[in-house]
Amino acid sequence: MTDVAPTVAQVQAALRALANPADAIGLQRFFKTGPGEYGEGDVFLGVRVPAIRGVAKRFAALPLDQIDQLLDSAVHEDRFTGLVMLNAQFAAASKPRTFDDTARAAMVELYLAAVRRGRVNNWDLVDVSAERIVGPWLLDTSRELLFDLAQADSLWERRVALLSTFAFIKAGDASTTFALAELLLGDRRDLIQKALGWMLREVGKRIDASLLTGFLDQHAAAMGRTALSYATEHLEQSVRAEYRAR
Repeated sequence: MTDVAPTVAQVQAALRALANPADAIGLQRFFKTGPGEYGEGDVFLGVRVPAIRGVAKRFAALPLDQIDQLLDSAVHEDRFTGLVMLNAQFAAASKPRTFDDTARAAMVELYLAAVRRGRVNNWDLVDVSAERIVGPWLLDTSRELLFDLAQADSLWERRVALLSTFAFIKAGDASTTFALAELLLGDRRDLIQKALGWMLREVGKRIDASLLTGFLDQHAAAMGRTALSYATEHLEQSVRAEYRAR
């Protein structure tokens, strides 16, 4: 007897069984879904991340075409669940014993298509996925894709570019983070400022503080206050004050 693959309808039913209307109201405020805000019009069920991860694990074998349907949902938790599933399937296809580069390529293609059609469209969705899918995919190959994303009109594509470099930072490579940071220094959108500063901070924290301070010596005066604040968060107070005074 063969196992029957789960369906998108089963995943959605499981999420809706966990819905909390009061939490949904709070999440819609937190993720800025009002008119003119970055998450304008997004819809929430009110399901918290640990519960979402439980659903994703329960239906982990959801086929890719069904994950794509989740990513096209109007409901935020559906899209988050789809990304968590995609992360897990990409990780499985990347392990030495189960390595499948064809499957990995299909997942990256699906992910980037979702990004470009505006379905990975809030900071939590970007942050849970970019470093786990795009980052590992580009670790040992050309990263030109990230420079294309960094120059896109979409705020979310630009954030995907920056957050993807977290995978490189964890591997000890700051070069692409610095190159993208230089490209995006003048971008004053708050969520780009935060992502830029965060990735720079991680370079100093995980690789070498002198790499971070070397970058700041060159560019602190041109950085936005938010990015500079994030980037210098783990430096000595006197050093932080000196850079921020620029």
